[in-house]
Amino acid sequence: MAQRINDALIQGSDTTIAPGMPLVLMYHSVEPYQADPYLVTVSPPRFGQQMRWLARRGLRGVSMQHLLAARAAGAGKGLVGLTFDDGYADFGRHALPVLRRYGFGATVFVIAGRLGGDNAWDPEGPRKRLMGAREVRDLAQAGIEIGSHGLRHVRLPAARDTLGEEVGGSRRILQDITGQPVGGFCYPYGDLDADAVARVRDMGYDYGCAIWPSACTSRHALPRTYIGEADTAPRLWAKAARHRLTWPRRPASGLGRPARAA
Repeated sequence: MAQRINDALIQGSDTTIAPGMPLVLMYHSVEPYQADPYLVTVSPPRFGQQMRWLARRGLRGVSMQHLLAARAAGAGKGLVGLTFDDGYADFGRHALPVLRRYGFGATVFVIAGRLGGDNAWDPEGPRKRLMGAREVRDLAQAGIEIGSHGLRHVRLPAARDTLGEEVGGSRRILQDITGQPVGGFCYPYGDLDADAVARVRDMGYDYGCAIWPSACTSRHALPRTYIGEADTAPRLWAKAARHRLTWPRRPASGLGRPARAA
């Protein structure tokens, strides 16, 4: 059954149904590896195959900012959002050269309070280095969109006392580093509730990325499609087909426009 979108956070109406949801792929780390207990790593050869699969089908990977702006202008056909959570340092070494080869863009969601650190929130490891401020700045100058993944990589529904800093403080840090607006937020662990989504919207973010569809699904809680090492061409085809069936196109408008100011 097709999923319906609770779009009240976009249009201020609980009767608005958004049009077909854009296809957004969710990555984390791209590097050679031996152990990957949390299934967050894709090897460089597999990542290259996945990007080639998109290109051969006439699809183009772009940042979330590009994707949503194109959809708002009626020019979103053939565009796929490419997102990379956590801000791993391996992005510049292994993912960016492949993206450049195909003329693709992407959004990297950075944990503003852990710059230059590692993925300490994954107790089983292996440890993966996170980008430092200079690497984040260099990516932004190279045309990669930088979004916020919070301040410390915590579950926002459990962070009531620090929610403002997780959402707003992280944005200020990243804007200071890049010298550019930061319009996107990505919920750590994909964990969100209505209060977290409202805070992201009220802090002035243009959009938010979730993982799964939920009662909060809207421009500020967009579902994404997980991509891992096991996703060969047949699996990519199946995931794209499932997305089309889950989110059929509708003539109604709304998802492609930013929320109106309160």
